[in-house]
Amino acid sequence: MKWPAVLCLLVFATNADAAAPEQRYLDLRDGFIAKFSKAPENDETMKQHDAALNELTGVLRGLIGPATIKGLAVDGKSNVDTLFKGDIGFGHLDGLGFASEGDKMQAVVSTTGLLKHWLAEHRHDGMPQEIGAALRSDRFYYYAIQDAAFAKYAELPIAKPASASVAVAVLGVRGNGDLKGPPHEIDVVAIQGEKVFFLAVTDAVKTAEIPGCEKVWKQMMARPLNKKDPRDDMAREDQAMDAYTKCFAREAPGQSWFAAAVGKAQSQLDLLPLR
Repeated sequence: MKWPAVLCLLVFATNADAAAPEQRYLDLRDGFIAKFSKAPENDETMKQHDAALNELTGVLRGLIGPATIKGLAVDGKSNVDTLFKGDIGFGHLDGLGFASEGDKMQAVVSTTGLLKHWLAEHRHDGMPQEIGAALRSDRFYYYAIQDAAFAKYAELPIAKPASASVAVAVLGVRGNGDLKGPPHEIDVVAIQGEKVFFLAVTDAVKTAEIPGCEKVWKQMMARPLNKKDPRDDMAREDQAMDAYTKCFAREAPGQSWFAAAVGKAQSQLDLLPLR
């Protein structure tokens, strides 16, 4: 056998071994989802469900390894918090989740392999499939954690650590109702090697409305409704929100509070265990 062929086999075997623990986790998770999505809702089912989440947590700890986020509990638990398909919150990013009291600060540590698989699972939710594009989309921050929608208002130009291949920070609003208003949540994501770190902080910074963007909103909302289309009011609001946030992203760097927001995002990045 020629050496190039041997080397190819060794590389293939190494990649397969690296992927095996992630696939074992996904197989276990999918088996639990199939089981609980058909199970009756009773105390015994919930007891088994909690045990299943604990088992997934153990597998994730072995897969991801030590992960300490400054200011948060040392031991994370499965960020997937429901295995009942169709439940609110089903389909969160696979990884170890960490949270402060009241969820004011939340973190997820995952792997690039799990992230790519998760992006594919959310393809039909409008999720970009390329990692860089996904991390710049509000879709990622909407589905990765919590059970609330997320509106991205601007990207924050943080300095990428030398050890990281990717570092992204976004400013936005999260909630179950109206997402229009001064953004105050900052989310940062960094990738180092095969590890993915995500940290979200609500009430991270105080911002303000931008008058020019308020004008854009009012102009869009003044469009007459098509009375023959019962959904036109929602379409109008979606279009107005899209125009408003795009305006906000353009104008934000010129606002007096923008430097503080960038500084806050950089300090959040410093909480991640990036060597």
